Amino acid sequence: MLEQILGYLGLGLVLALSGIGSSIGTTTAGNAAEGALKKNPDKSGQYMILSALPATQGIYGFVALFMLMGKVATQGALVFGIGACVGVACMISAIRQGQVCANGIVGVSQGHNVFVNTLIYAALPEFYAILGLVGALITT
Repeated sequence: MLEQILGYLGLGLVLALSGIGSSIGTTTAGNAAEGALKKNPDKSGQYMILSALPATQGIYGFVALFMLMGKVATQGALVFGIGACVGVACMISAIRQGQVCANGIVGVSQGHNVFVNTLIYAALPEFYAILGLVGALITT
């Protein structure tokens, strides 16, 4: 019974934490994009791409949820540990990626040619969310 409780808590954590991080990250970048649209509306496509990047961590949490669902009954403690760790990694990664993207959006709106560089910098925090997901895949 305790195994199942821990397992379901782990599933909830991976989904909730990654979703919270993606929500904060996309909102941070989206707020910057909204302000940038007033200054330079011609670059709205670039703002939209940069604003959407932090959403991927929520998708990773969703993928991890499906990877872990079959192990709840038998390996609940493992699911809890993986869910908490992947959830936290995705949450922090998405929040920080949103901050990087917001700064890039401001730079693009000011006429600087920083879109590609921002994509590269935004990939750095993304890498750690991917590592968390790969770690979960290896462990399960």
